[in-house]
Amino acid sequence: KYPISVLCHVFNVNRSSYRYWASCELVVTPEQRRLECEIKAIHAESKESAGARSIATIASERGFTLSRYRATRLMKKLGLVSCQQSKHRYKKAENEHVTIPNVLKRQFAVVEPNTVWCGDVTYIWAGNRWCYLAVVLDLFSRKAIGWAMSFSPDTELTVKALDMAFESRGKPKNLIFHSDQGCHYTSLKYRQRLWKYQISQSMSRRGNCWDNAPMERFFRSLKTEWLPIQGYKSFSEAKQDVTDYIIGYYCEVRP
Repeated sequence: KYPISVLCHVFNVNRSSYRYWASCELVVTPEQRRLECEIKAIHAESKESAGARSIATIASERGFTLSRYRATRLMKKLGLVSCQQSKHRYKKAENEHVTIPNVLKRQFAVVEPNTVWCGDVTYIWAGNRWCYLAVVLDLFSRKAIGWAMSFSPDTELTVKALDMAFESRGKPKNLIFHSDQGCHYTSLKYRQRLWKYQISQSMSRRGNCWDNAPMERFFRSLKTEWLPIQGYKSFSEAKQDVTDYIIGYYCEVRP
C-alpha cells in the first residue's frame, strides 16, 4: 500500500481534489433526489426564468437547505438555464417636467407602506395587435397593487390602475405618485384624479429610465420571466396570464 500523497503525485492529481472526491456521496440519497425534483419544479414554475439565487431563496423558504452556490451546481447537473437577458446601456437626461418636478429623486428605499407609489405603461402582443398594461407599485414592498389592460395607452388605462390601487389600499392619504412624463400621466384628467385623492405627483426626467427604475425592473421581470416570445393568441388570454403572474408568481412566489 502506498500513501495517498504518492498516488496523487503519480497520477498528477491534487490532494485537495482527491479529498473532495472522496467526501462526495457516490450514491444519490432520497433527500438529494427530492431537492433536485424541487429545483426542477421551481424552475418550471418560473417558466424557466429563475436563476440560482431565486431558486435557492424559494427552496429555502419551502424547507430545503440550499445555497446559491449549490443551486448553481445542481442547475448545471440538471441542465437548467435561466432565460434572463443581459444588461442594457441607457442614455441619461436631465430635463425635468415644466410644472411637475422630480420629487422622488431616486429615493427608492421607502420605510412605510402607502408612502410612495410608482406607475408605468408597457405593451404586450395579443392576437394581431398590441395591447397595453398599466401597473402601480408600492415602493415599500415593490408589490403590484393596481393594474389595468386595454388596447389604448390612454388616460383611461392609467386611471383604472390608479383607482384599483387606491381602493385596494383603503384610500390612504399623504401619498407621492411617481411616473415618467408620458401623456397619460400629464393629462388633465389624470392630474385631477390625483388631486381628488390628495396624492402629490412626481415625474422622472425626460429620457431617464433610472428615475423610475423599480417600474422598469418589474416590466423587465414580466417580459423575460413570463410572457411568451410569440405573444398571446387573444386579449383575454393575455389579461388572464398577466394577472396570474402578478397575483400568483410575482407577489406570492418570486423573492
